[in-house]
Amino acid sequence: MARTWSVYLSGEIHTDWRDQIQSEAQSRGLPVQFSAPVTNHEASDDCGVAIMGAESDKFWHDHKGAKLNAIRTRTLIAEADIVVVRFGDKYKQWNAAFDAGFASALDKPLIVMHQDEHQHALKEVDAAALAVTSTPSQVVDILDYVINGTLAGY
Repeated sequence: MARTWSVYLSGEIHTDWRDQIQSEAQSRGLPVQFSAPVTNHEASDDCGVAIMGAESDKFWHDHKGAKLNAIRTRTLIAEADIVVVRFGDKYKQWNAAFDAGFASALDKPLIVMHQDEHQHALKEVDAAALAVTSTPSQVVDILDYVINGTLAGY
């Protein structure tokens, strides 16, 4: 029986990078199961108060949501074989940096994806990663190589 790899896709939620990775991995027939945080921004922000009741202070509103989201995030990162963290262009993703640190602390193989202009700001995150990429296709190339042990053209 072939192994199915578990890959957690963390990071920015405003582009379709997850879909690109999943689609390309599927087209290559890679035995990969993907997981991710809740990517509906409003649901992720409001889950705590929607489930456990309103808060008059925005800090406690966010605190409730962050804790509920952490249940999912910590569990899926802990279960993952590989963690991919994407840093986007539009926002500072402190949660993505936290996920990268958490994965690193758990000694999970970490692949980081960002553009060159974020290289300096993410130097410590990049230093913890086993690979730093800039495109979804590079991530899939890495998964293909790691899983199959072969490199196209060799």
